[in-house]
Amino acid sequence: MRSRYLAPLAVIWLLGGCSSTVRLMPTPTLFTSGDPGLFDAGAETDRETTIEVLYATNRLPVGTADARHYTRIRSDQLRLGVATLRVGDGTTSWESLQAMSTSDVEGERPLITLQAVREMAVLGKGTQVPGPETQAFFAHLDELLQRGGNRDLLIYVHGANTDFDRAAAQAAQFQHFLGRDAVVMVFSWPSAGTLLRYGRDVATARRSEPVFAQSLEMLSACTEAAHLNVLAYSAGAMIASPGLASAATAAGSSRLRLGEIYYAAPDIDFPAFVDNLPRYQDQVRRVTVAVNMGDRALSFAQWLHRVSRAGRPNLADIGPEETRWLVEASGREELDVIAVKPEVLPGLPATSHSFWYDHPWVSSDVLLKLRFHAPPAARGLEPNSTAEALAFWTFPADYAERLPAVARALAAGERP
Repeated sequence: MRSRYLAPLAVIWLLGGCSSTVRLMPTPTLFTSGDPGLFDAGAETDRETTIEVLYATNRLPVGTADARHYTRIRSDQLRLGVATLRVGDGTTSWESLQAMSTSDVEGERPLITLQAVREMAVLGKGTQVPGPETQAFFAHLDELLQRGGNRDLLIYVHGANTDFDRAAAQAAQFQHFLGRDAVVMVFSWPSAGTLLRYGRDVATARRSEPVFAQSLEMLSACTEAAHLNVLAYSAGAMIASPGLASAATAAGSSRLRLGEIYYAAPDIDFPAFVDNLPRYQDQVRRVTVAVNMGDRALSFAQWLHRVSRAGRPNLADIGPEETRWLVEASGREELDVIAVKPEVLPGLPATSHSFWYDHPWVSSDVLLKLRFHAPPAARGLEPNSTAEALAFWTFPADYAERLPAVARALAAGERP
């Protein structure tokens, strides 16, 4: 990248919502006007301000196994373990955190900080048969699944400009707001964690796809998870999209038990994204793509890559056959496109890249999808279509008013 473009890139990525710390995200509307009781699900035995998330990483480590620090250097090995994080400064009580997590009171949100890392297993490149340490990790994962009513594993794939600590803290957000009744794993690929290394991150993300595919195959074969849900943010789509396609192809007739695949503002070449979809869509429950056509970070990424991004797509970048497949897939409910329109969502900046966790409506919809495997209509969204007949969904202006009835119906197992 030429040096005269470095300053604009830094400014735009800052506007895209990147920062060096993670604070507890705004409380989803689901818990303020929907059903606060959903937050308490699974919390009776886990009333702590510390949160444990699992991790899989191809970052090169330093330090001992019980005090690892994971660098920005890529390794060919896949490392598995447990990360412990804390919400607040150590004086925050569970009662105050619970109150903050079920209300929309204003004020600075507490920090989520990494407290400890315990590495449990290391897999070599291309390993297919787990050894004793890996089997022990999978046994621990299964034990966590059996503790709660939610038997799904959520795998979070972070974006660019993200170090290990930040990635783990972002994953902990969903461990927390899923009512602790979930098992969350972060796939932490070796992003440089700095604003000006986006080009390096793109190359690293592409080289991390095989090890992500390897982890999907092993988690499906060696754990009791009912579904492997994947939440990929921004440049994380450069790993998740081809990784899902590779894993599904390698699995052949053996299904991967994939559940909900959610792409939040995906930063991946739109043609490549569309090309990957047919290779794994028959092995998932549903693929969701959340887009903001005003996303400034993706606008710059499009200028840099010279092709539209999946999170800000331009149908002119794909051929008529691909467009026809995309239209048909959206009509069959295999693919849900959610158009996030800032003019409808109160307080959302028009250029937002982090809308999926920054805005309480959108984060509520993500949680409902992950918890209940519910289609958009059941989650209170409205159907629309483009001139090309591509179906997409939007938030209605009265979404907050609809949400209590939506939450009650889903909790009762009802569908429209």
